[in-house]
Amino acid sequence: MMTGSPPPPARKRSRARTLVPLAVAAWLVVEIWLLTLVGGAAGGLTVFALLVGAGILGAAVVKRAGRRAFRTLTETLQQQQAGAGPAPDRGSTGNGFLMLGGLLLMLPGLLSDVAGLLLLLPPVRAMAGRYADRALDRRMRAMVPGSLGDAFQQARMHHPDGKVVQGEVIRPDAPGPRPGPDGGEGPRPPLTP
Repeated sequence: MMTGSPPPPARKRSRARTLVPLAVAAWLVVEIWLLTLVGGAAGGLTVFALLVGAGILGAAVVKRAGRRAFRTLTETLQQQQAGAGPAPDRGSTGNGFLMLGGLLLMLPGLLSDVAGLLLLLPPVRAMAGRYADRALDRRMRAMVPGSLGDAFQQARMHHPDGKVVQGEVIRPDAPGPRPGPDGGEGPRPPLTP
């Protein structure tokens, strides 16, 4: 009979790790079933034309959204270098969902095409953006103190403008002599910007 410590208990799988593969498999089965259903009703050439047309439309949407996002980034960086305040938001927050819509259009399948076309509609993008903001806000609030979410919160509280001042803290009440720049005793050099 062997003596020793019992094996560690198996870690419980998260619901996402269980459900996501099942959802992807179900989505693939439904996509294939819809393609065969449409192919039987309208013909294989029609299905091929639908898939190619959706792929071309998706590529054009991704290209346009990427250019718009890059242009917005360039304008923001130029305004920050010029010392101007933050640029007013001109609806550029939907670029991510616009790109996602284009990518869904590029995927072969009718369900992904419908989801991609829905994301091309501005009201749907705005609703998805609000939902994503609320979900992210909930996740950030749920983080425990000392985590990444807490670090972001403290950074907002202490440095609202985002400026970082490099320097060194010198405490006059610290006991003992202060070391100099070469490790020996002596005055410290002044801080430079």
